[in-house]
Amino acid sequence: QQRVFERFYQVERARSGLARGTGLGLAIARQAVRAHSGTIVIESAVGQGTTFTLTLPMVEVRARG
Repeated sequence: QQRVFERFYQVERARSGLARGTGLGLAIARQAVRAHSGTIVIESAVGQGTTFTLTLPMVEVRARG
């Protein structure tokens, strides 16, 4: 499952039903999440679907002035 986060990785067309894409979307998402000290997790069950969970830390914002 972790291979889906690799650049240019694509699942087999027969499995996904999709014929388009570059294989960059999830790699970019993972880099963005990591840049913000977060995590991205994938859970998948054949015939049921896939869930991606993104977790980002809360940041305290203080007003200036």
